[in-house]
Amino acid sequence: MTFSVILFYILAAIVLYGALRTVTAKNPVHAALHLVLTFSMSAMIWMLMQAEFLGLTLVIVYVGAVMVLFLFVVMMLNIDIEEMRAGFWRHAPVAGVVGILMAVALILILINPQTNLAAFGEMQTVPADYDNVRDLGRQIYTTYLLPFELAAVLLVLGMVAAIALVHRKTNNPKYINPADQVKVNANEGRIRMVKMEAVRPSENTDEESSQEEEGKA
Repeated sequence: MTFSVILFYILAAIVLYGALRTVTAKNPVHAALHLVLTFSMSAMIWMLMQAEFLGLTLVIVYVGAVMVLFLFVVMMLNIDIEEMRAGFWRHAPVAGVVGILMAVALILILINPQTNLAAFGEMQTVPADYDNVRDLGRQIYTTYLLPFELAAVLLVLGMVAAIALVHRKTNNPKYINPADQVKVNANEGRIRMVKMEAVRPSENTDEESSQEEEGKA
């Protein structure tokens, strides 16, 4: 067993741990941080497979930009953990059935000789001047153009869903209606600053107030 194979198994174990903690973590911020760990280890696996561009893209785009957006969305949603986990056991059987079906589908794809995924063998050595970015761009915009466009549509739908969740009607909204801001008159309805002179109470006033309080007692 070579060093690259051992390193792959170590990174794969960390990826599985991060993915499991992303789903099972009670705190949404902790779940997002474990997802960052999963993305980082996945990027190292891409680097191990000599796909440097995909590894760097995963770190720069997903870890550096998308995960920051996730954290902002999590903080803006004002998620109630108890309310979110209230229907966990009610939906657990359906989730378990879906998970088992997905696992069976992946296993069938891997063991199917026509897909040639489980028996791909050792990676082929590429020359030093090989440009994987050009080859990747050619495959994306020719062979896999339709899946690439569908993935872009799914990302747009996810962004729209996140905005809709942030601006949902709640008892304690954290947003201001822009229409109300536009209707504000420049002369009325704004905060008016009033200059007042500082008044320092005298010592006699303090003594009189204390005597009055003692008399009332």
